[in-house]
Amino acid sequence: MPSECFADEIDIDFPSVGHAVERMRHAFLGEPDGQEILQREISLSSREAAGGLSVPFDVPVHATCLACGGRGEVWTERCGACDGTGAALFHHAVRLNLPAGLFDGARLRFRVKSPYAAPVRVELRIAVRASA
Repeated sequence: MPSECFADEIDIDFPSVGHAVERMRHAFLGEPDGQEILQREISLSSREAAGGLSVPFDVPVHATCLACGGRGEVWTERCGACDGTGAALFHHAVRLNLPAGLFDGARLRFRVKSPYAAPVRVELRIAVRASA
């Protein structure tokens, strides 16, 4: 029966299952418990929050240094691009399409993936300022 397929659906925003959802996320997606979450806040006017909009957003992504390939050195010299660490920080620009009807304190969670870097988990908090 098709209706039985959805009998166990849950809403992940429901507060009482938050802990269980985190355990499921770890079990199915293999995300380590200590993985950092990039937390940012965006301020919207009440009109923007009610109507929705598209905003640019910059996500810092840690990746392998392209100059040395992650070795930290070029031939026998320390890599100047990464200062010998083998890692680099890139800024990945994304455009977020925010839905209509956002409220003050709303949180949006998403992940930014890159083929050459680990995924970045982002939690965006919405702050709605009063219109003048």
